[in-house]
Amino acid sequence: MVVKQTGIVTRLLAVLAAVAMLAGCAGRVAEEERHPDDPWEGFNRRVFTFNEAIDRTVLKPVARGYRNVTPQPVQTGVGNFFSNLGEIRTTLNSLLQGKPANAGLATSRFLINSTVGIVGLWDFATHMGITAEEEDFGQTLGAWGVGEGPYLVLPLLGPSTVRDTSGLPLDMYTYPLTYVEDDKVRYGLTALRIVDARAGFLDQEELIRGDRYVFIRDAYLQRRRFEVSDGDQGDDPFASDDFDFEFDDADFDDAFDNAEPAD
Repeated sequence: MVVKQTGIVTRLLAVLAAVAMLAGCAGRVAEEERHPDDPWEGFNRRVFTFNEAIDRTVLKPVARGYRNVTPQPVQTGVGNFFSNLGEIRTTLNSLLQGKPANAGLATSRFLINSTVGIVGLWDFATHMGITAEEEDFGQTLGAWGVGEGPYLVLPLLGPSTVRDTSGLPLDMYTYPLTYVEDDKVRYGLTALRIVDARAGFLDQEELIRGDRYVFIRDAYLQRRRFEVSDGDQGDDPFASDDFDFEFDDADFDDAFDNAEPAD
């Protein structure tokens, strides 16, 4: 297997460069209208609209078709396979956060499911009562005291924060699909992973009420803070105040004025 470092770095830099360019052209929004966790809401909403348009016209129909034609046991196996690959990332981040017990559980899950579970298609470890809390580099940065920073919607990638975005490169480098040499296999598996994940959210969309953007933002931030604090319901002790940079976003308001609203 050959590391595809150049391609990955190029793609990631392209995403971050797009964010930086859009952010740089943003204008001013009245201070009293800004949500404390979302000072860049004008910019974020327009990226959100862009992402929703792509989801509505491409990803969501494909996900529906996938769910309609794929037997449930197969869907479960596909989800288990990709989840099993994530155990490596969980092991590494658990160690970095000083959680050896969780690292041991994640390692055990990976070894058991990769062998007895037939390359992860069957989650045999869970049947044995072996479970682990998922960990990623965004959570590790939070555990190390890095503030989450403002809420940020990334083109194509969706909800994030400055802290989580900073952890993306290491998240990519610790996911085994990154190291698949054959481009067709790697892209095919990545596409399957995205479609399978999107299909898993189809039913959950029924829970969304009111402003779709606000609902998703608040749900994302609540979930991430819960994960970073390991279930502590208190406020994030490393909140976005640690980040003192900002940009204004009123001039960006006209960028996607002709975009259709999401369904």
